[in-house]
Amino acid sequence: MADKVFIQSLGCPKNLVDSEVMSGCLQEAGYQFVETPEEADLLLVNTCGFINPAVEEGVDAILALSQVKKAKPHIKLVVTGCMVQRYGAELQKELPEVDLFLGVDDVEEIVARLKGLQAETKPGLELHEPRYLMNSDTPRAITTPSFRAYLKITEGCSNRCSYCLIPSLRGPLRSRTLDDLIREAQLLAENGIKELTLIAQDLTAYGLDLGLNRERLDDLLKALLAETDIPWIRMLYLYPMRLNRSTLDLVAENERILPYFDIPLQHISNRVLKAMNRPYDRQSVEELLASIKKRLPEAAIRTTFMVGFPGETNEDVDELAEFMVAQRLNHVGIFTYSNEDGCEAAKLPNQCDEEVKEARKERLMAIQADISLGVNRRLIGTTQPVLVEGLSRESDLLLEGRLRYQAPEIDGCLYITAGNSRPGEIVEVKITEAHHYDLIGEIINQEEK
Repeated sequence: MADKVFIQSLGCPKNLVDSEVMSGCLQEAGYQFVETPEEADLLLVNTCGFINPAVEEGVDAILALSQVKKAKPHIKLVVTGCMVQRYGAELQKELPEVDLFLGVDDVEEIVARLKGLQAETKPGLELHEPRYLMNSDTPRAITTPSFRAYLKITEGCSNRCSYCLIPSLRGPLRSRTLDDLIREAQLLAENGIKELTLIAQDLTAYGLDLGLNRERLDDLLKALLAETDIPWIRMLYLYPMRLNRSTLDLVAENERILPYFDIPLQHISNRVLKAMNRPYDRQSVEELLASIKKRLPEAAIRTTFMVGFPGETNEDVDELAEFMVAQRLNHVGIFTYSNEDGCEAAKLPNQCDEEVKEARKERLMAIQADISLGVNRRLIGTTQPVLVEGLSRESDLLLEGRLRYQAPEIDGCLYITAGNSRPGEIVEVKITEAHHYDLIGEIINQEEK
């Protein structure tokens, strides 16, 4: 049985947590982890299957690793995750070099399923409706830097956006209990975590499946404040119309909950939002953003917009551009619509050409670049707490860190040109320079403050 493992995790942080669980299970079973595929006896790819570009990335990764396997025939190649859940039978037919395909519910069963590779015949594909939900006793090997980690509070999703496959790939909403989440958070805190990022497909849906008078997101935040000493608590994936005043008050009254709101809006045209089956309109979005800015004037707001949705017109894009200029949000991601079989939107008329989608994306990205630069320039001269990540990826002569307003992996960063600190420390930094997405600053001594 293989004892050296190389794991490649694709997709979002939620997928990364699944990879960490598989790593934990393998570690407990005695497997050793290696940095390159050439060193391994077992190659494992955890895939994303949300949209076609992610599927293409997954196939490319599998083909690249299959070349390693070709050079060393004894190596076993295992593919897991959403892409398998979506295309399992087709993948098994088209990629015979893969020894084992596992769906999203096989995360914690990885060791048992690998035992089947000892048999002379290749293990069969077993897919079923997703029901898996990890807990605090689940083995997990953290792969992020030692001072930050993700806490996945739910699985699945029960929203019905017309463009999204997640409910069919991941199943309905399943929330972990508050006590279980606090236990895992405490274990992470004991290991030195300074930043805990709460993730889910829809963070604000937490607890809706648990029944009346059960815990919700606010209860979880209060418990994290009371039962851990983690200095930075960040929230990702807040559904627009379930973000309420009480949550804003919690953030405003507790410095440990970061003033960072990741709210995927997807569009602002009422007509397009209706076709997307997003149950809100432009007016309600504007009221929500106004509430955030009034209660937390310094908060960072991040969103994503989708262009090229079926039936989207130039006028809809003009409206979106005007909204972006008016709102001047800190971080905006622009994505092109991907037509996915199995989604309701795939049946809609007036599908957009790829060239049109790309042109609209480039237009809006250019608008946001100027907005982001202006937002960042307002920080010049201010002093901000910064979580130091370590040596910069751009130059080993600089340190790199993140402000409270910058989420790991998805936003810009801050380059530190003066002062010393160790990774994982939170230090005070004076911002000296601003760029479109990144900032530059100097660590200040306590007596300089």
